[in-house]
Amino acid sequence: MSDGRLPVRRRWIGWTVGVVLTLLVLAIGWVAIRGIGAVSDLQQVAKGASQLKKSIGDGDLDGAKPIAESIAANARSAHDLTSDPIWQAFTLLPWLGPNFGAVSEIADIADDVSDGALAPLLDVAADFDLAGLGFSDGAIDLAPFAQIEKPLGAASSALTDAQLRAQRIDAGATLPPLADAVGELRSSVTQAATVVGSLHGASVLLPTMLGGEGPRDYVLAMQNNAELRSSGGIVGSIALLHAEDGRIELQKQASTSDFPPLDTALPLSDSTIALFEDRPGRYLQNITNIPDFADAGATLAARWTGRFGGKVDGVIAVDAIVAKHLMGAIGELKFGPFTATEDSVVDILLSQVYATISDPAVQDDIFAQAARGLFGVALSGGDTPALLGALAESASEDRIRIWSAHEDEQSLLASSDLGGTIPEDTADATYVGVLLNDTTGSKMDYYTRASVTTAVGTCDGAATTQVRVTWKSTAPADAATSLPEYVTGGGVYGVPAGSVRTLIAVYGPAGATPSHTDRDGAEEGVQTALLGTRSVVQHEVLLAPGESTTITVEFQGEGAGERLTQVNMTPMIDPPKATREELQCSS
Repeated sequence: MSDGRLPVRRRWIGWTVGVVLTLLVLAIGWVAIRGIGAVSDLQQVAKGASQLKKSIGDGDLDGAKPIAESIAANARSAHDLTSDPIWQAFTLLPWLGPNFGAVSEIADIADDVSDGALAPLLDVAADFDLAGLGFSDGAIDLAPFAQIEKPLGAASSALTDAQLRAQRIDAGATLPPLADAVGELRSSVTQAATVVGSLHGASVLLPTMLGGEGPRDYVLAMQNNAELRSSGGIVGSIALLHAEDGRIELQKQASTSDFPPLDTALPLSDSTIALFEDRPGRYLQNITNIPDFADAGATLAARWTGRFGGKVDGVIAVDAIVAKHLMGAIGELKFGPFTATEDSVVDILLSQVYATISDPAVQDDIFAQAARGLFGVALSGGDTPALLGALAESASEDRIRIWSAHEDEQSLLASSDLGGTIPEDTADATYVGVLLNDTTGSKMDYYTRASVTTAVGTCDGAATTQVRVTWKSTAPADAATSLPEYVTGGGVYGVPAGSVRTLIAVYGPAGATPSHTDRDGAEEGVQTALLGTRSVVQHEVLLAPGESTTITVEFQGEGAGERLTQVNMTPMIDPPKATREELQCSS
């Protein structure tokens, strides 16, 4: 007769299942409690970061210190809450695991940034007048830069590492609110890394570049994004800056009409000739076709000295959107018949000037007036924190490029975001790029927009990196008649008025080769070239008003596939949208 009890083996299984379920419930409760605490800590970090930015910008270092200490405490707490073995075990779960991993990584990054970047930056702020950047009577005091170089270097290194780690987080595998948080983290860390990296570079370079060891002369090239070139836009106007003992003066201005085409082109690389023939070596306006600013800067310097003589120590190229960012710090600026604000200056410089004034010589004079006004205010010191913020934002959007004729300085610039060089791939990340160059011969790029998607994976058994570029004209349907001929080109270069013709070049990872190319799903003739060891595929695209097209290029071989892919792209009026997606092989 049965005594009503389960067999020992079944009782053991029942106890085991019961214990496992109990432990699982406890673990879930433990993780939930710690997760709530970590999220709360990270929210406080975000809030504190906003307060700290304002405090430092206002020069309130006494107020900044306790905020920084609070950020550090909350970041440490979030890191501790998400780094214990139970939390780490949950990162291995399917579907939910990436969310736990992302929270843990965000907390770890926040903790490292607090220790490795925030502390040295506050030391810099305590020793250096950020509110004035050493401005005195229109000159910059160069002496303090030597004192801040080391802490800025430490902060820059920490932020660069944080930037790479933030890029590695698989946001696509997380829930939407967390994916948004990862996106905000990437944006914030990238901006901070760019700003601090630029400041560190400035601390190294400015003492000599601003004439601390002898006078310096720099060519300033202003690019017009309404007619795109690889580094931003056609050279619209050009000037010479003189720097001595920290004081900068706008010494001479010139227009493109001062530089007639050369009968014999200046030396160009094989890749530039393959993509653009010899035009960048003959026409000043086309020098910024050159993909690598290390080459473009040297060519601009050669054109200036060939026309005006003298010695050029470097070249600085900026685009029209830098004016917008500077206007945010300046307020209003009057030039010619216009009164510009932050909201209107781009429309004035890239559209209204052409609609209002038909004489190109008068247009050039208006641009010269605008340049004098903008840089006159900027070089006077003014609201230094706001001006620094404007320049930092411009640098983060790749709108400022600098070349130095001095080898030691150029070596540092070439390895920074300000150098405008083709970047080198690393073991962690690879770069692809999109170069946009107008061949309409007009200002129709005021009406163009772009987006880029990248994907990595395997196609036909080979590691593959895919780049997809969507290019669109937003010109009005009646552009041929409603826009000035100077804007449409009037068909002078074989492009119907109102349409836009563009060279779109896509380069891949170093060492990889194109395995597939199409435009809107169909193959067509393309140009090919090499940028160092990078393969380039270039399409010529003609769009009527309202039309769009999509170019897809797949690269395979060395460098392609499962590595973080970052996109370098020609700066446009509206920054192109870059996204990542799952790889769908084209063939």
